[in-house]
Amino acid sequence: MSPSTSPRFFTERDVACHCTKESCWVLLGTRVYDVTSFLRMHPGGEALILRRSGNDVSRYLEGPPHRHSENARRWMEQYYIGELERLSGDDEGQALRKRKKSREEEQEAEWMKENKTEVKEEEEDDLVTRCSSVDLNKDLVDWQKPLAWQVGHLGEKYDAWVHQPVDRPIRLFGNPFLEAGTKTSWYWVPVVWLPIVFFLSWHCYSTLAQGTTRVVLTSDVSIPVHKYLFLPLFLMGWFLWSFIEYCIHRFVFHMKPPAHNYYLITLHFLLHGQHHKSPFDGSRLVFPPGLASLMVGSFYVVLSNTLPDIVGICVFVGGLCGYVVYDMIHYYLHYGSPKRGSYMYSLKAYHVKHHFEHQRAGFGITTKFWDRPFNTGIPDEKF
Repeated sequence: MSPSTSPRFFTERDVACHCTKESCWVLLGTRVYDVTSFLRMHPGGEALILRRSGNDVSRYLEGPPHRHSENARRWMEQYYIGELERLSGDDEGQALRKRKKSREEEQEAEWMKENKTEVKEEEEDDLVTRCSSVDLNKDLVDWQKPLAWQVGHLGEKYDAWVHQPVDRPIRLFGNPFLEAGTKTSWYWVPVVWLPIVFFLSWHCYSTLAQGTTRVVLTSDVSIPVHKYLFLPLFLMGWFLWSFIEYCIHRFVFHMKPPAHNYYLITLHFLLHGQHHKSPFDGSRLVFPPGLASLMVGSFYVVLSNTLPDIVGICVFVGGLCGYVVYDMIHYYLHYGSPKRGSYMYSLKAYHVKHHFEHQRAGFGITTKFWDRPFNTGIPDEKF
C-alpha cells in the first residue's frame, strides 16, 4: 500500500476472520497487515505466524526470544493494508476517519514545508527511516527502469540502500535476452549438473576398479589408488567446495565496492547485491548454468593441474556435487518450510538473519562450519 494512499479501516472481527494460509492478517498496534505472501518465507515457519494471525504481534517483534531487526520491521511495512477501527457505531466510525484524515493532511502539509527548505542530512540511517513504509516512488532509483545501470550512481549511498530489502522482483536489463539470461528456475541446476556428476562418478570408480592407478611420488616410489578410495576423495572434494563457497560468499559477493567506482558497484549488484535487495525473487536464487560453468571450469582446471589425473577428477566430482547441493539448499532456505528443530530450520533462520540483520556475518550457506574458525558466525537465537 502506498504511503500516499488513504488507509482502509477494518474491525477486529474483520481481522480475526483472516487466519488461514489463504488469507493471513496480523495487527501491529492499530495497523493491519496482510502477511499471506510472507508465510512460507518466515524463518520461524508459517505455523508460527498462523498461530498469531488475527492478533497483535507487537510483543513478538520486540521479543523475547527474538527481537526483530530494523530491516525486518521495514520489510513488514510492505504488507500494510489499513487501520483497525476500534469504535462502534457509524457516527463514531466517521469521526475516527475525519480525525485520521485531518491528521494526515497536517502531516502532509508539514512534509511539504520541510521539503521547501534545503536542509540535507547525509546520514538517514535512524530507526524511523529504516522502519518506515517502502515507497518505491521516492526511492533512490527508478523502479520503472532497469536497475543495472542506475545503481553505480548511488555512490556512498549504495551499501545502505542495497541492504534494505524489498519484496518485489528486480529488472536488471532493458534487453529481454540479457534479462532472461539472468534468471534461472531452480530445477535447471540438477538437470544440467547431476548427469555430469553421475557420469564422472561412474568413470572414476570404474577406472580405479581396474587397479592400475598409481600416484607417483618419485621415479622409484608410487602409491596404488584403490577403488575404495573413491568415496574419501569424493567427500574431500565436497569439503573443499564448502570452503570455496564460504570464500566466494564472503570475499567476492560481500566485498564493499569503493563509493567512487561506478563499475565495481554495478558488478557487485549484478553478482550479489540484487539478491540482497530482493531476497525472495525466486528467479534469481540459483546460479545460471552459463555463469556457473565458468566457476566449475576453473575448479576443474586447478584440480587437474594440481592432482594426478583420475584423482583430480574424483575430487572435482565431489566438489561439483557439493555445488549442486549448495544451490538447492540456498533455494530451499528462501522458499522452504523446514520442520521446527531440524537442521534445515536452524540454517533457514541463520540465513534470513544474514539478509536482514547481519550482512557482514553468517557467510555459510550449507554449513556454519567455516564461520566458526573465521569468527564470522551469527549468535544463536531462538525463534
